[in-house]
Amino acid sequence: MLKKLSIYLTLVLSVMSPAAAWAICDVDYRVQPGDTLFSIAEHHYGDRGRWTLIYYGNQSRLTGPVAEPGKELHIPCAKGVSAPDATPLRRDDAEMKLLTGGGFAPFTDQNLPGQGLITELVNAAMELTPSPVSYSITWENDWSKHLFPKLNDKEFDMGFPWFKPDCDTTPQDDRCVNFHFSEPLITIPIMLFARADAGFVFTQDSDLEGKTLCRPKGYFTHDLDRPGRRWLSEDKITLVQAETPAACFHLVNEGRVDAASVNLFLGANTLIAEGLRDAILPVERPLSEEGLHVVISKRHWRGTSHLYRINAGLKALKKEGRFEEIVARHLELFWAQLQ
Repeated sequence: MLKKLSIYLTLVLSVMSPAAAWAICDVDYRVQPGDTLFSIAEHHYGDRGRWTLIYYGNQSRLTGPVAEPGKELHIPCAKGVSAPDATPLRRDDAEMKLLTGGGFAPFTDQNLPGQGLITELVNAAMELTPSPVSYSITWENDWSKHLFPKLNDKEFDMGFPWFKPDCDTTPQDDRCVNFHFSEPLITIPIMLFARADAGFVFTQDSDLEGKTLCRPKGYFTHDLDRPGRRWLSEDKITLVQAETPAACFHLVNEGRVDAASVNLFLGANTLIAEGLRDAILPVERPLSEEGLHVVISKRHWRGTSHLYRINAGLKALKKEGRFEEIVARHLELFWAQLQ
C-alpha cells in the first residue's frame, strides 16, 4: 500500500510534460462506475497528476469535483507553452483601476508568466468584453489592505481574486455585506492531505465523521458546515485551526490530526516547501470546490456595469476556447516548477 501511495505522490506532483506522447486525448469519454478524475487521467495520459486538465477542461460538464458515472467528459490534450496575449487596453492612465497582489501561485504574482493564471484571465476578459474600457492593475502584496480599506473606500474600482463566502447562510459576513462578486473566474478543488501510511479513506461524507482536520486560521469553513454536512455545528468532526498551512501539514505528519484541508495548489506548494513530499499525499476525492472572483464595493456607483464587463468578457473567453487554453498552459507551468 505504501509503495503504491509513494508512486502516486510522485505522479500527482510531477511535471505535466509531454511524456505521454501516446496520450489518448482530444476525445470524449463516458465515465464508468468506479472512475475518478485521477483514474481517468491515468488511463488517457498515463499520469494521475494530470487530472486537473480534465477538471478544468470540463467545467461546463461537471456538476462538482467528482466524476459521475454516465457523464460524458472531453479529454483535452495538453497545451504547449506560449506567450500571454497582448493587452492594449491595459495602461497606467486608465478609466478602470484594478487591485491584486502577489505570492498566490499559480494565480497572481508579478514574477509568473502573464503575472499568473487569474491575471491573464482578467486581461483576456477585459479585452473581449463587448463594452471595453482601458484599465490598470496595481499590485499590493499586503492582502490585508485590499478589501478594507482600499476596495471598500473605492480607492480602486475592483479587486481580484477573492473567495466568496456562503452568503445565503452567512449574510452577515463582511464580504457579503460590503461587496458584489463576479461570476467565478475559476474554481479550485479543496483537497484533504493525509499521511501516506495512514490508509485514509474518503469516498463519502460519513467517512470523515469522528476525524480531526486542520485548516489554517482565517480560512473559510463554510464548506465544512454546508447543508447535508453540518460537520461543525453538529460536532461531527474536530477542527484544528493552526497559524499557517505549513503548521497544519506538520500536525498531519506528527499524527496529531488526521488530515489537512487546503486548496490543491497551496497544498502542493506546501508539501514541497516543507520537505513533506514523501510523507503526505492528497486524497483523491476533493472535499469541495470554491470559486475565485472579482469583487467591487456595493457602494460603487458603477458596480453593475463594471461587473458586467468582467462577466461578459469571461463568457466570451470560454466561448472562444481561450479559457481552457490559458488554464492548461498555466497548469503545465505550475507543475513543472514543483519538480
